[in-house]
Amino acid sequence: MRNRSGMLDDPLSDVLKLADVQSVMSGGFLAAGRWSIRFPLPDKIKFFAAVRGSCWLQRDGGDDPVRFEAGDVVLLTSGAGFVLASDLTLAPMEAKALFAQRTEAIVNVGVPGGDDEVLQIGGHVRLHPAYGALLSDVLPPFIHVRGNAPEARALRWILDQLVQERAGLPGAGMATTQLALLLFIQVLRAHLATGGALPASWLRAATDPHIGPALRLMHGEPGRAWRLEQLARATAMSRTRFAEQFKAVAGEAPLAYLARWRMRLAEHALRQGDTPVAVLAHRLGYASESAFSHAFKRIVGLSPKRYGDSVRLDRLGG
Repeated sequence: MRNRSGMLDDPLSDVLKLADVQSVMSGGFLAAGRWSIRFPLPDKIKFFAAVRGSCWLQRDGGDDPVRFEAGDVVLLTSGAGFVLASDLTLAPMEAKALFAQRTEAIVNVGVPGGDDEVLQIGGHVRLHPAYGALLSDVLPPFIHVRGNAPEARALRWILDQLVQERAGLPGAGMATTQLALLLFIQVLRAHLATGGALPASWLRAATDPHIGPALRLMHGEPGRAWRLEQLARATAMSRTRFAEQFKAVAGEAPLAYLARWRMRLAEHALRQGDTPVAVLAHRLGYASESAFSHAFKRIVGLSPKRYGDSVRLDRLGG
């Protein structure tokens, strides 16, 4: 069974597709003078970009404030609320109240137009409730990509395009959605390219120069009966060294990872409701339907039939 997304050797694209990632621009603010805005604890992945001007960013919890400069992009996955401000000694206004009554995408704060004018835009990332944790659980709580970093060149182009779309060009809604998704992907790329910290996970394995080739093989042909020595050969390691290194980087053994990835693909197929279990078992490399069902129940906690039934009940409202 090859991954029918067409991304045969790209684990990140596979997970983004499975998690049905949608990046949404929700607006922003234009500020000048002295101002301070408090944003609550994120309930989803959020991102902010400084189009022009600079300010301070202070996360709750005592971290040192960071300077948020033009061209910078911040991604927040969880952990803490934060304040954006020209002056952190000011009592902040609440973002919820500020944006509640807006009639335009960009809210004015203070009297914009001076040399200290700041334009910020932001949004959030929607993830499929069944698969979103595959991505959200492996990201650090805070990613800051500097606008002057070499990896940020593509981000600057995307920000310029997003600002142009504010003019209401034909197709602006669709263009903005696609640009926002590209922005999210570029932030991840920039973080990974600069060696940003990641927990042991599939994402860390996908970007590891030694383990990555084996992960791409498994994603490219998840239904193939991969043997440990075949995967080790792709990494130019011994069987034992590969197994140890893969577990250290990915957080689990290679064949355990393969089994779990197969079950994620199986869940997705069962949610679509158009693939018989016997066919799915064959595509995913199992010798029989019963062998597949046993593996599915061990990893997912339900038999394939009960899982499919539960999905249908959810769609019917219980």
